[in-house]
Amino acid sequence: MRMIRRMAVLGPLTAAALGWSVRPAPAQTSVGGLGYAQYLYQLSDSASHLNNFDVTRVYVTVTGSFTGGVGTRVTSEAYRNTDGSLALRLKFAYVAWTPESSAVTFKFGQVQTPWVGFEDALWDYRMQGQVAMDRNGYMTASDFGAGVDGRWGPDRFNAQLGFYNGENFNKAPGDQRKDLMARASYRVRDTNDSTWVGGLRVTGYAQLGKPTTGGQRRRFIGMLSYRSTHYTLAAEYAITRDSVTGAGAITPVASRDGHVVSVFGVLHLPRTRWAAIARLDRVDPNTSVAADRTTRLIGGVSYQVSPNLRLLADIDRLNYESGHPVTPAEQAVRTQGLFQLMFTF
Repeated sequence: MRMIRRMAVLGPLTAAALGWSVRPAPAQTSVGGLGYAQYLYQLSDSASHLNNFDVTRVYVTVTGSFTGGVGTRVTSEAYRNTDGSLALRLKFAYVAWTPESSAVTFKFGQVQTPWVGFEDALWDYRMQGQVAMDRNGYMTASDFGAGVDGRWGPDRFNAQLGFYNGENFNKAPGDQRKDLMARASYRVRDTNDSTWVGGLRVTGYAQLGKPTTGGQRRRFIGMLSYRSTHYTLAAEYAITRDSVTGAGAITPVASRDGHVVSVFGVLHLPRTRWAAIARLDRVDPNTSVAADRTTRLIGGVSYQVSPNLRLLADIDRLNYESGHPVTPAEQAVRTQGLFQLMFTF
């Protein structure tokens, strides 16, 4: 026992004398969560009247803030798998470093991609569904890579630049090919919303890369947005180009050019907890193919019960271009009535 007590005392002293470092406790750690739940009724399903309750997403986030401008984040995501079961996966896991008195932050790991998180924050209704570029498979909110965020002004100008695998966090990492993604947003005019998405803003995004086995992956987006504490208005236009060369091939074996238009608005009724939302997404995945364009219309009202609970009732309608043969399966799900809620903890 005497020897153990000596080691307990001498161990830290010896480490200090030899210059060894003991891992310091984080200056601040926090654990939080975010969840989405809903009741869905298929309004266009006249045969079976499908309806169900569901928990569509639950996120649990652990963050750490250390001395020297070092921070960490790990976020897990529970989601509905393709086979109908609930599954758990990693959404974010990265280390960040902000040099002293610097406006930029460097990140490495499974990090946020430049566009989706920005538009999610502007739209503020991820509880209803993904933004147009994410919902239609052109990009996701997370990927494996390294990048840098910067905010100046404060937040009059903000930008994000990074190199990523390009295959998104929910797929295999891919091969040696990587994607460059960059977003820049400038606040032309101030409003009473001084956040990184507030004010009258002009925002641009570019993505240049190659998918696994070769080809092209191009994304170009331009957006004009206005956000105050009372309302949000935004319009974006995206150009996409995708091709696959294939292992050992020289010329592309598949190629398509597409366009995405998204317009949305949020109106907060003065001196109440009520808000109205509206959204239109028009997607043409291949401009050289007829009758493949879709138009999604979303409209609803929300009520902010408390800072930790928001309710939303909305209609989600998907329209097909004239000439598109609508299958019974497509017809059944094209119009949905939803009661949704978002909760934080």
